[in-house]
Amino acid sequence: MTRLLFVTPNQANFADLSAGIEKQGGTILWAASGDQALKAIVTQTVDLIVADESLGDMTGLEFVERLVAVNPMVNSAVASSLSKEAYHRASEGLGILMQLPPSPDRADGERLMEHLSQILGPTGNER
Repeated sequence: MTRLLFVTPNQANFADLSAGIEKQGGTILWAASGDQALKAIVTQTVDLIVADESLGDMTGLEFVERLVAVNPMVNSAVASSLSKEAYHRASEGLGILMQLPPSPDRADGERLMEHLSQILGPTGNER
């Protein structure tokens, strides 16, 4: 089973995204801030972290910078309103799996899970 951690101060921002992921059998955990998520990954194993554009205590991209320092092996995706070019420049070297739109929908969730399954392999345990 694929475990995801959604980091957002407003769960409604990811309501449609979570529906698309749960439809494909993913389990979703929630954190309301970047700091809360960083503490959670110390005690919980997740396959992917999805960060909102703004987390209240930091941006999604700042969160991933900190995440890489704590656990560089965790896959991540970030919601961002930046253009593809600006996003690429801002996220270069962070190993982010994919950029999501600011209000991701079910189809984005399905694409994200397909992309993640290609990385994790058929058992969900390969990295």
